[in-house]
Amino acid sequence: MLKNLPDFKNEDEERAFWASNSSDDYLEWDNAQFVFFPNLKPTTHTISLRLPQTMLNEIKTLANQRDMPYQSLIKQFLRERIDQER
Repeated sequence: MLKNLPDFKNEDEERAFWASNSSDDYLEWDNAQFVFFPNLKPTTHTISLRLPQTMLNEIKTLANQRDMPYQSLIKQFLRERIDQER
């Protein structure tokens, strides 16, 4: 028997819920269908950012050590700092 999904107050609450619960308890995956969203627009924007070459080299080195793209590491650093400032 499937469990009922709780009502979530916001995305953070829902994210925390799914981080500690299995979707198998709430959804019948055997009946799932593939869905395509061909007209979905990306939610990111391209920007131009000028950095000193030495800083970019350091970021690339750190990203390489973490086995991730350097642009993803920059986004991660920005997210952490934004969260810290809030």
